[in-house]
Amino acid sequence: MDLTLSDEQVMLRDTVRDLLSKTYDIETLRAVTDTERGWSTDVWRSLAEIGVTGLVFDEADGGTGAGPEELAAVMGEVGATLAPEPLLDSAIVPGLLVSRAADADVRAELVGALAAGERLAAFAHHEHGDRWPSHAVATVADGTLTGTKSLVGHGDCADTLIVSARDTAGTVGLYLVDAAADGVTRTGYRTHDRRRGATIVFEGAPAERLGSGDARDVIAEVEVIWQAALCAEAVGAMRAALSLTTGYLTTRRQFGVTLSTFQALTHRAADMYVSAELASSMSLYLTAALAEGRVDPLQASRTALQICRSGRHIGQEAVQMHGGIGMTAEYPVGHYLSRLTAITHLLGGADAHLRRLADVVGDHDMLTVG
Repeated sequence: MDLTLSDEQVMLRDTVRDLLSKTYDIETLRAVTDTERGWSTDVWRSLAEIGVTGLVFDEADGGTGAGPEELAAVMGEVGATLAPEPLLDSAIVPGLLVSRAADADVRAELVGALAAGERLAAFAHHEHGDRWPSHAVATVADGTLTGTKSLVGHGDCADTLIVSARDTAGTVGLYLVDAAADGVTRTGYRTHDRRRGATIVFEGAPAERLGSGDARDVIAEVEVIWQAALCAEAVGAMRAALSLTTGYLTTRRQFGVTLSTFQALTHRAADMYVSAELASSMSLYLTAALAEGRVDPLQASRTALQICRSGRHIGQEAVQMHGGIGMTAEYPVGHYLSRLTAITHLLGGADAHLRRLADVVGDHDMLTVG
């Protein structure tokens, strides 16, 4: 695979970069995320107009038919600007689930509305006490839905919910629920990285099943795509945090000289660069696999492991090398650390992925020399 972006991909990336960078400085970001919704409907409409909300959906369903490379390029810009618009939570992830699980009529109507930015959806899957990877799914479907989903990204603003639940035979399925229906109670909250989530309780809520059979394979496939997008977002945030740090070291003066004069600090900045390059390489590795049609959870875990490690290293070093200003809400570097920490939690954390990879070490042959 050619890892360089095509002219069309560069144009898409630069268009998104121009839109988001002109919209969000730290003051605007804080003002927007302090609103009730937590993101800008104007920016959302602009993203929809240039096709970003329908980026990875088939053209027959109203999307643009782009692939993982384009999604990664866009998410890198989202990470670099800390843009709070719920591209993954409210459009990409629920749309991919519907496009893979629903019949043609439902798919055309719902995915088309998501692609156009006219409807917001959310995937209600995670439950209380369930750690990554989420397999518990205690919510019950017996004509209606009963259960609680405790971490629904941007579930507070969704019009439609895609809910995982078990039927009476114990099979996991995906169910379409109107967020305003009787029997649905939503409690929204703001996360530490200034994003939005919701706890959603279903008490006999009416639901329509999407497709038939076990949906766990569909969920697992979409989860890998979601992880790849989060990893690309994290790489964008890491590069921005590194750029802020090196800029600070070359301009901030101490004892009559710039901080970059001190070898210890330049060595730490060099280590941050290495971490960023490792993360970028692994993100490209996963994106390339998806572009070739290979959806491998183990590849996703390898990438997520490095992203979690690099994100923690770069975020913490960036704040520490900025000194006191790095701890203030008025300066952006702390917000990058917060977002990178949140992405680490969403991915499941380095330890969880390390355990998954350690469990399959025995499946590989021993490499011998001679």
